[in-house]
Amino acid sequence: MTDPTQQQQYLIEQLNNCAQGDRRAFERLYRASCAHLYAQLLRIVRDERAAQDCLQHVFIRVWHVADQYDATKAKPMTWLSTLARNIGIDWIRRQKPQDSTADEPLLEALLSNDDPEDDSINAQQHGKLQTCLNTLSSHQRQLMEMAFFQGLTHSELAHTLTQPLGSVKSLIRRGLERLKACLTSGI
Repeated sequence: MTDPTQQQQYLIEQLNNCAQGDRRAFERLYRASCAHLYAQLLRIVRDERAAQDCLQHVFIRVWHVADQYDATKAKPMTWLSTLARNIGIDWIRRQKPQDSTADEPLLEALLSNDDPEDDSINAQQHGKLQTCLNTLSSHQRQLMEMAFFQGLTHSELAHTLTQPLGSVKSLIRRGLERLKACLTSGI
């Protein structure tokens, strides 16, 4: 499933079915999202075993709180990524000795904002950002949203969308340049 809208609808359906206790939907949700969530956790905890343990905790949590997911408030991968991020941060906190300050910059960076969708957007700039995003082609915007909200690398985007890696990199770079110009120009 390469269409992001179809993928999003599929994940919403699986989450809704999980909320009803559907074990097969839970399995489908796991298969559709585990690779991305594992990669995200691995970047946070920096340990394969810990990332695997955290991933298990993420899906235990999903099973118990799937009924709290609201598609009007967040995309399904954003909601799942937030759960994963919080579980990864909790793992780092538990591992951190009381007197150690080695991981403090990493932990502070991870804790800087509660909602990934709001990391760089405050209430006053939201409209301006939307205006600037609308200047991008729909394909360019899709690539950037998948990279930012789903955490996909350039290689993963190229593979997912069956496009050359160089084209993906170029489209994202030009999109970022266009956004920067738009945001700094006051348009």
